[in-house]
Amino acid sequence: MALTKAKEIVSSNSVVVFSKTYCPYCVSVKQLLTQLGANFKAIELDTESDGAQIQSALGEWSGQRTVPNVFIGGNHIGGCDTTTALHKEGKLVPLLSQAGAVAKTSA
Repeated sequence: MALTKAKEIVSSNSVVVFSKTYCPYCVSVKQLLTQLGANFKAIELDTESDGAQIQSALGEWSGQRTVPNVFIGGNHIGGCDTTTALHKEGKLVPLLSQAGAVAKTSA
């Protein structure tokens, strides 16, 4: 059930951050996406009634059980380190653009 729910959330949103409200790495990723003007859906696993089950299902599906667990365009990206590394390499915004999460810029 939790895996189906997680896959539905990922397939119906261009960017999803599975997160916990008290996690500083989650806050960091959400701030970065907000600064980039990305539309994203944050699922706070510590406030969801089935959050623990979803987190376990994410571990089975993506191989990553930790949060933040970031998906862009239906693809598993990784956690905070991977997401910020992609941004430093200039690869995050193109991924977000491809997924339709940010408006394309003329830059």
